[in-house]
Amino acid sequence: MKIKRTQQFVKDYGRPPQDIQRQVNKKLALFFDNPRHPSRRTKKMRGLENIWEVRITKNCRLTFQMEKDICVLRRIGSHDILNTP
Repeated sequence: MKIKRTQQFVKDYGRPPQDIQRQVNKKLALFFDNPRHPSRRTKKMRGLENIWEVRITKNCRLTFQMEKDICVLRRIGSHDILNTP
């Protein structure tokens, strides 16, 4: 699987503290190892075609979109990003 990052994801990634960034990296590694594993807490976003969210921490989410064999990382941040995934 290939990974693509949107400009917004790159911008968002620089905002959280380093401990959150480490958790993001860990969750992404686990996700790419086995995207369907239940501990990833991955779920499809309601009302949006092909956009998914992953729980990083209690207050941090990551959104992504699948395009064939490419995973497009869209946003990362608090629950507010779910309004503009």
